[in-house]
Amino acid sequence: MEWNKSSGYFIFLRRILVFSVVLGLIAIGVRFLVPSQYITPALPWLFLFFIAVTLSGYYFIFRSVDKKFIRFINSYILVTVVKLILFIGVIFLYLLNHRQDAAAFAISFFILYLCYMIFEVINLVSFFKPSRH
Repeated sequence: MEWNKSSGYFIFLRRILVFSVVLGLIAIGVRFLVPSQYITPALPWLFLFFIAVTLSGYYFIFRSVDKKFIRFINSYILVTVVKLILFIGVIFLYLLNHRQDAAAFAISFFILYLCYMIFEVINLVSFFKPSRH
């Protein structure tokens, strides 16, 4: 089965939006269970940030799918390194300017990082998994 790059990207876009809505509903539920000092006010912005970074990285990786496999691996590694540097920079800048919110922000960032990283890897693996007829 031939894979259409644009439809594959739009499928991923729909999946990440549904995934983000589910995570957002979970975050709203947690907001009612946890005292407000443990929830960062930057949480809605973190969702937007992770959606944008994941979509951008996924697009860059998918541009290399039709090329050689080593090109795909290089693209994946490059995207991962750039994302990690970007994440460290965002964490550093936020914590430098909002020390009172440091723990809540760091915990929220780490949880969202894990969720979006697992989501992205699952989608990449499912893309390369051979389809069964």
